[in-house]
Formats: sequence, structure tokens, C-alpha cells
Amino acid sequence: MCGIRNAWFVCMLTAIGVGAVHADDAAKPLRIGDIAPTLTFKDIRYLPRSLDDFGKKKAYVLVFTTTGCPLVERYLPVLQELETAYRPKDVQFVAINVGLGDSVVTMATQAVEHEMEFPFVKDFEGKWAPALGVQRTPEVVVLNAERRLRYRGRIDDQYRLSGIRAEPTRRDLAAALDEILAGKDVSVPETPVDGCLITRIQAANPKRDVTYAEHIAPILGKHCVVCHQPGTAAPFSLLNYQHAKSRAATIAEVVDDQRMPPWHASPRYGHFVNRRGLSDAERELVGQWARTGAARGDASKAPACPPERQDGWLIGQPELVIRDGTTYTIPKEGIVPYKYAILPHVFDEETWLQAAQILPDNPRVVHHCNMAYVSAAESFKMSNFVTGFVPGGGPLDLKDGIALRIPANSVLVLQIHLVTTGKEEKCRLAVGLKFARGTVKRQLRFHLLADRRFAIPPGAPAHPVQASRVLDADVIGVGLFAHMHLRGKDMTFKAHYPNATSETLLMIPNYQFDWQTPYVWEFGKQRFPKGTRLECLAHYDNSAFNPYNPDPKATVRDGLQTHHEMMNGFFFYVRADEDLNLRIDPKTGRVQR
Repeated sequence: MCGIRNAWFVCMLTAIGVGAVHADDAAKPLRIGDIAPTLTFKDIRYLPRSLDDFGKKKAYVLVFTTTGCPLVERYLPVLQELETAYRPKDVQFVAINVGLGDSVVTMATQAVEHEMEFPFVKDFEGKWAPALGVQRTPEVVVLNAERRLRYRGRIDDQYRLSGIRAEPTRRDLAAALDEILAGKDVSVPETPVDGCLITRIQAANPKRDVTYAEHIAPILGKHCVVCHQPGTAAPFSLLNYQHAKSRAATIAEVVDDQRMPPWHASPRYGHFVNRRGLSDAERELVGQWARTGAARGDASKAPACPPERQDGWLIGQPELVIRDGTTYTIPKEGIVPYKYAILPHVFDEETWLQAAQILPDNPRVVHHCNMAYVSAAESFKMSNFVTGFVPGGGPLDLKDGIALRIPANSVLVLQIHLVTTGKEEKCRLAVGLKFARGTVKRQLRFHLLADRRFAIPPGAPAHPVQASRVLDADVIGVGLFAHMHLRGKDMTFKAHYPNATSETLLMIPNYQFDWQTPYVWEFGKQRFPKGTRLECLAHYDNSAFNPYNPDPKATVRDGLQTHHEMMNGFFFYVRADEDLNLRIDPKTGRVQR
């Protein structure tokens, strides 16, 4: 990060601005003593929220931020210290991001990197700053319990664009809070702020006619229809123009928010071959198309609609399909205990798999399903994990001479988490297997970085849970996967190498329980020497502001049900020195003798 004393860079930031509000908003600043308007923002889960979601507080501190303002970066540790001190006094801190180019993921990354515990939210509409008379970042606004403006200005006078003091001469925000909590008038209700000027959003004039056939269909075909078609976890289809036109406003909103295509990894860390995301130009085209009438255009210019998948097999036609013989009946409401199913097929010889998929005939009632192999005398064991089914995830599908080994005399067991939908439902499950073909060089393995002994205190906004493991061999990384429940907030994987260097492998700053993505490396690019310590750090939001929190007054521990929690960080790998050189019969998956 550029230093604060790089005057030319700071002046440039100040000149061009690094945040965003609408240019056509009335510049009528709120006066001290006025009641703040009711406005909404979006949280790290892309949900619309407001100050009402925090309940009644004695004071609200709203700090305006961007990820590109150096003064914001400087002041984040100060703000966290203040928040920690004033949280027990019933003061709510909120960081409102107004950065024009800042996505929810980059905003959340900033919060994780700086170990911030209070909520970071995004003002996509650009209404908060002009409504509250805020011009720069990191300007703060303090509202009292009645939401009246009591203070507007700087945090203190330590960090300035022109230099830094050893200590502030006046701690303006803390002084204002102390006076408000004491029931006094704020003695200095406004102070100057010389931070980064907030840029106003300019209304864009369309430069060309944008049509579905020529511009939008190729974007949807490239990024969206792999999920948005019948029989998938996506809520609606986008296979043709009528589908897209009927959802044009929704498509534009989620694309502009960068909520879709779903990708929750910070772009600052790691390079993954399955990364999703639209370019800035593609997002602009989608927004312009929706705003200008969602025109169809010349149908002859549209690419052919992708064929709708008929059988649901993402791995191609399996060599072996095993069906669970049970039809599960799911009630209208309530919690459904986990189900376990032993599949009716015995692998009487060692078998090598290239691909495996769990296929429910009613996917909307299956939150997730794990599959493992066990011997006849064993029960389900996560240490023998084969693959899973989860919204956002994908089936096991290996390449590069890698295969998964099923030991002789094993069977497959499903651990099934069913959920209610408001009406009685039924579901059956099948498993499809594709056997390894050609020569198997390496066996897929994994380490599970997990903690089973944690206790998340009531109300904790960012409780840390950590696990680590030291590698006992040189390995090649295949990919990573994170699993938590409703209180999961973020998860970060790091590698601490034997030469005393460290690397952040993956940061998921806004974990989504309902869309859990695997993160896959290009094979051979991520190597780890023996003695590397893998570390997984997760944070959990057990506060009332978490919209999915079943009970913010509960102490939360490890458990299978959704109202419990889990801390599972999967690290998939192969041994670097392994060369099995096994010739496999593609019809049976067995080693050819």
C-alpha cells in the first residue's frame, strides 16, 4: 500500500475521489439536531438492511469508507479500538462503503484483513453520504438514540493528508460519544475532514443499442446458463430470450452488485481455474440492456440456446449408477434429522474413480449430502469422504492422471441433510460413478482442518476459530473448500512454509451458507514442501445483526444440525513424489493385472 506521505498520490486521490454518490441527489446536508432519514444499505450477504436491524441503541456511529482511501486504512485500527470500548456501552458502529469500484467482496476483504468486528455494509445507491452531509472518507456521523445528528466530522486529528502526528491533540469522536452518553450537548458538533473526496455517480448516456441477441445472450451463455436451467439449484432458467426478459431488472441488479455470477473469494489471494465473474464491460452491457427496455434484436445474431440437460449428470454418462432404495418424505415444516443410507453395491475389489456425483430427484429439499466409503463394519466417516452435494458445489471430476481410491470390500454411505419447503415433499437419491481411464499416476487425498471444541459466545460479532496441520510430505495442491453453518462469516487459508515465509492461499470474506463453492487450482501450480503448516481461520457472527442467526443469545458449539455450527476447511492434494503407474479398466475401475 502506498504510504500516507506520498503526497502526489494522495493529492490525486483527493482530486479524483474514490467513493461514489449520485450526482443528481439534492446537496442539502442534514443539520445538527435533525433526524436522519430512513435509508437502506446492503450487508455482506447482499441483503437490504437499515439501522432498524440493530435495534434501539444509545448511539450509532456511521463511518464512511472506501478500499482505496489511505486515510481509511490508517484509521481502521483506531475505529476497532473505539468500537471495542463503546460496544458494552450500547453504541453501534457501522462502516458504510461508498467506493465507486468497490464490490461487496473487496469491502469484506478489507474488513477481514484489518480484523474488524463491526459490520461493513455497502451503499450501492449512493444516498447515505449526501443525505447526511458527508463529503469525504473516513468522515463519521454520530446519531443519538432518536437518530438525531449529534456529530459530523473527523475521528481525531492524528492522520492528515499532509502528514502524521505522534498522538492526536483531540479525540473528537470519543469526546462526542462521551458527551452523548452522558446526556450532554456535543461541545464540538462539527469538525473539518481532509480525507478522500467522495465521487458522485454520473448518469451514463447509452453509447449504442444493446440487444439480447447480439450482446446479452453471449454473456448469459458464457457465465449463467450452466446453473440457470431446469433441474439445478438456481431459482429460474435463462435459456432463452423470454426467460431473460422476464428477469431483466433482477439480472441487472445482481450483476451490478456483483452478486452474480456467485464467487466469494477475495481477488487479492490465489488464482483458481473455476473463478466466476463478469468484466466491467459485460456488467455495463447488462445494466444498459435492462434500463433501455430489454430489446430482443435480430434473433439471427443470437448464439444457439444451450441444450437443456435431460438426465442431470454433470459428469457425463456414468459407468455405474447406484440408487438409494428409500423414498424420503419431508414434512411441511420443522427440523429433519440427518438420514444415513448404505448404497446397495459392494466394491469387492479395489476401485479407482475419476468422477462421482450425487443426484437427488428433488434437489430443493436437499441442503447437502456427503458420501463416504466404509467397510461393512463401519458407520459414516468423514475421513473417507468421496464427494458431496451442496448448492454452489460440484461433483468430483478429476483429470491429470489423478483418481480416487475405493478400497476392496467397501460400500458407499450417504449422509443426507434434508430441509423443509413449506409443503410435504418427497425425494430419492442416486449416485453416478465414472471409473478412471488410462494410467493413474496419483491418488487424490485430503486433510480436514477442523475444530470440534469451540464455543461461540452469545452476541459475538466475529468469534475466531482456528485449526492447523503440518504436512508430512511434499504435496501438490488440488483445491480448497470451506464449510460452516448460519453463523459462518469468513474463512481464510494460509500456508506457513519451512523457510519462515507465509502465503494466504484463499480468503472467503463473505461466506455464503446457501452457495458453497469449491476453489480449484491449476494442477501443478500450487506446491507445498514437507513441513508446511496449513492454517485455517474462521470467524462466526453470533450477533443479532446476522439475519440468519437462529438465536443470538445462545452459546453455539459444534454439531450436525444447522442451528449448531461447523468449522471444516478441506485441503485436497496429491503426493508430489507419487507415481502409481496403474493401468485401470475403464469399465470396472479395477487395476488391470
